[in-house]
Amino acid sequence: MASTSRRWWWWPWATPPPFSSSASRHHKGEGWGLGGPALVKAVGWLLLAGLLFRVLCSFPSSTSSPEISEGKCNLFDGEWIPNPSGPAYTNKTCRFIDGHQNCMLNGRPDMSYLHWRWKPYECELPQFDEVRFLSAMRNKSWGLIGDSILRNQVQSLLCLLSKAEEPIEVYHDKEYRNRRWHFQSYNFTVSLVWSPFLTKSEVFENENGQSTSEIQLHLDILDPIWTSQYETFDYVVIAGGQWFLKVAVYWENDRVIGCHYCQDKKLRELGFEHLYRRTLQQVFRFIASSNHKPAVLFRTWAPDHFENAEWFNGGTCSRVLPYKKGEYSGKDMDRIMRPIELEEFRNAMAALGGSRNSANLKLLDTYSISSMRPDGHVGPYRYPFLKGDKDAKSVQNDCLHWCVPGPIDAWNDLVMKMVLG
Repeated sequence: MASTSRRWWWWPWATPPPFSSSASRHHKGEGWGLGGPALVKAVGWLLLAGLLFRVLCSFPSSTSSPEISEGKCNLFDGEWIPNPSGPAYTNKTCRFIDGHQNCMLNGRPDMSYLHWRWKPYECELPQFDEVRFLSAMRNKSWGLIGDSILRNQVQSLLCLLSKAEEPIEVYHDKEYRNRRWHFQSYNFTVSLVWSPFLTKSEVFENENGQSTSEIQLHLDILDPIWTSQYETFDYVVIAGGQWFLKVAVYWENDRVIGCHYCQDKKLRELGFEHLYRRTLQQVFRFIASSNHKPAVLFRTWAPDHFENAEWFNGGTCSRVLPYKKGEYSGKDMDRIMRPIELEEFRNAMAALGGSRNSANLKLLDTYSISSMRPDGHVGPYRYPFLKGDKDAKSVQNDCLHWCVPGPIDAWNDLVMKMVLG
């Protein structure tokens, strides 16, 4: 049956998900009327609760990065510190920024989000060195496989690299979703491979995101768009994302086995968690069994920072400062998807058993550093935006994708450190 829902083409789901975030459950005006002894007792309980919270927070989290080991710097555990020098490039020095992430050009008035850098607690994370990176990647090929968040990261990577040499675009498909750039002096290529589900899918949406039918997903078949190119890449960055939350019908062995949120169909509800887990298992199995052994970085879940509501009912992200360590505990969806990722990554590493192949698979754990940057999203600045515009309240905010330049540049700092040491 045709779906009447509508979403912006860039957004990961076509209909509101069947859940509410913790933020949407709070109501103004709720509280307690306290006075006299009751107030003293309440304060006492608050102090005790605060102490217990600090004690509990001192224990390791079940969702901590598998990369942590005693005596080894954990690149993903740290804080954002002031960076007076600002970004490595701007929208004036880089021409590879997509219009929807060009916050400077689109009128974002504050620039404070550009003056922070990621600092791991036990070591330094050098800023991206474009000459060193390109020199090390001479005659190599990179493939970045995923959805629009991977495209977001590719924009940052190209801007950083173009400080040394501007690449030539040598391929794009009709929709500009699959693209390839070549750095001639280094014979180095960067490919953006559009595969939002990583598995084989049929998507019935036009360029404006209007859907005429549910997405059809094949849980037992990986997307040939990326698997057919896999052997051409020396390095791979691969990730899933919010597309897994979409309304979809699930297939296995050429038959329908269920769906996610198909309210008007008599199908078994399997849920997106089932889809995500099965997909990651398939992906890691493919990587382990392939005769071709590129270096693979599995990038973790990208958080959003919608507040007051969600993307479909007026959610915004207007903060102008990063969160401090421990200040933000994540959203309901983070606490569902992230443990699945970490568990399946650990299982994949265990299956490799410390073999040579295990050295080729790394966790690019961008979740924590991203979750602390609510100030770095595009917000209302997807298009040219003027403060005071009479239609400002009706502007849809993007609190998932990142401004370029912005916090996402640190993802590529991490990539360089992990690849080149």
